[in-house]
Amino acid sequence: MEEFDIKKHSLATVHTKLTEEEKQELLKKFNITIDQLPMIQKKDPAIQHLEPRIGDIIKVIRDTPTNKDSPYFKVIVHC
Repeated sequence: MEEFDIKKHSLATVHTKLTEEEKQELLKKFNITIDQLPMIQKKDPAIQHLEPRIGDIIKVIRDTPTNKDSPYFKVIVHC
């Protein structure tokens, strides 16, 4: 039986892991700490291909009716 690939689902959003430099730029740009970001669990199936580590920041691109590319950021936490 073929294994289901969640990244190919029609409703799946695009997830990318920020580099350390991008992470620092994001926190500085919005004048926030990493604790102020929404969380995503390390075991979330949508990010397993990114080799997630606790503390990494994931950029999620959502499709919206008013803006085609809407970025959203989440920090990886332990389950």
